[in-house]
Parts: sequence; C-alpha cells; structure tokens
Amino acid sequence: MMTRIIRFLVSILMLISPSLPNMLSLPAIPSGQDLRLDERFVIVWRDEFEGTSLDKTKWSYNWWETERKGGYWHEDMVSVKDGNLVITTAYMEEPLENYYLEKWGDKINFKEYKAGWYTGCITGINIFEQCYGYFECRAILPKSTGMWSAFWMMNDEVGIVDGSGKDGTEVDIFESMYYKDNWWGAGGAVISGIHYDGYGEGHKGDSIGKWFANNPYEEYNTYGLEWNEKEYIFYINGVETGRLSTGGVSQNPEYMLLSCEVAGENGVAHADRHGTGKMSMKPGDTAEFIVDYVRVYEYK
Repeated sequence: MMTRIIRFLVSILMLISPSLPNMLSLPAIPSGQDLRLDERFVIVWRDEFEGTSLDKTKWSYNWWETERKGGYWHEDMVSVKDGNLVITTAYMEEPLENYYLEKWGDKINFKEYKAGWYTGCITGINIFEQCYGYFECRAILPKSTGMWSAFWMMNDEVGIVDGSGKDGTEVDIFESMYYKDNWWGAGGAVISGIHYDGYGEGHKGDSIGKWFANNPYEEYNTYGLEWNEKEYIFYINGVETGRLSTGGVSQNPEYMLLSCEVAGENGVAHADRHGTGKMSMKPGDTAEFIVDYVRVYEYK
C-alpha cells in the first residue's frame, strides 16, 4: 500500500515537473521513449543461463580482487540453476579457498580470504566486448540492506585520467542501493550513472537519479542501456528513464559485468554506502541476485 501511495505522489509531482522527484531525492517513474526493440535492433549475443554451470565461453571469474569493499568476491557464490544465473550473498565462518593464488599471486597482490560476507561477480573481460548497441538483463534483485546488485560495463581505459570519458567509462546500467527504503515505499528503485577518469582525485561521474521498477525484489524486471556515439540512454522494462553524455561518450568497446557488493571496507560490513543502510542479514541468512538472461543487440 505504501509503495502505491509513494508512486501516486511521485506521478503527481512529475505532472507538475518531470525533474521534481529527483530534486526532492525521490525515485521517479519511467516515462520517456519506448525502446522499440524489434524495430531498431538485432540480437548478436545472448546468455539464457541454461544448464547447470556458468558458460565459460561467455563469462569469467577472472577478476582482480578477492576482497571487495565490505565483503569478498568468490566464484563458489555463483551458480546456474532453473534457467537462471544466481549470485548468492552469505556469511562464511570459514574462509573459502583462493583458486587463483597460484595463477595470479605473483602478478596481483590478492588479499587473504577471511571470515565474512561472501558474494560474487562475473565478467566478460577478454571474452566479449562491444561498442554501441543495446544491452539488457532481466533480473530479480537481492533482498537485503547493506548490499547491492549491479549490471554494468567497463573497459581498461576507464582508469586513464585525461578529462574525458571518450576513451572509457564505467556505465552502471543499474545498481540496487535502496532496499532499506522498502518500509516507506521507495525501496523499489534503482539508480543508474557513469564514472570516468579513474577512481582517485581525478574521478568524475554523473547520474540520472533513482527510478522505480515493478516490485523488483520479488518480480523480474528488465534493465537496459542504449549506447551510441552521442549518449547513453537508460531503460527499465523498455521505457526510458534518463540520458547522459557527461564527459563525452565512450568510443571504445566495453565488457559487461553482473555483481553483488557488500557495503563496508577492508572486508568488513559496517557501513551505509550510497544509501544502502547497514547489513541487515545475520549469519545463516542469504540473499540472491537472480538473472534470467543477458542479451546484446546491434543497431539495424
């Protein structure tokens, strides 16, 4: 009921001015152009997550981190079942094994796995990259405060600090930061944005703000990005939410990622990061990021 009330109030605000919800830090309701997918695009890549294991011809666990903010990324937290990719977040009293220490230990300073919150990430790095087109996933989001799921894009040039995002931009197609706000009806929102010029002092970024999906912690929604040489256009369920071109649009191929992260630092979940609230799960609890498919299209 509260969600319906909040969405009704937001719809009234949007009639007055489409920018009012964001000015008041409220989620907005998608109301832009329709995607017209079949009319404008042709599919070139897909993963429907069939079978019982991750398709290594499409994805990799080959990541540069073990410790990730307030938790750990580990491939054992990723599974494929019932036609879905499932990234599980859970507390582990005993550290999981580091499968990549022998392969990467002399090149990358992996941090030691310890007791804590474990979750996962898969990436298309060095497997599949594309410049421009439409990128979409269909997913149910993990039900917990203190963490978030994401569908995003990257390339190696994101770290180059040159005042421009044209060489590479992190594009967050969605991040689910606001489960803590479920009690007053605004928890069904996600946020989208971009980052470029690295992650240090030169970092720059922009966001389109918060946007409602349809009961996203219980039901499937689609989250999409249309990327062309002029702008990034974000969609929820085939309806535009917003556009960005800050810093110049990336002109280089990028790869996709699906991930969950725990708010905190040094592997300890203790922070409220970007509005997540502190971790509400207790040892023995789990949260699942369930992805039905990922599909990639080119312009016709």
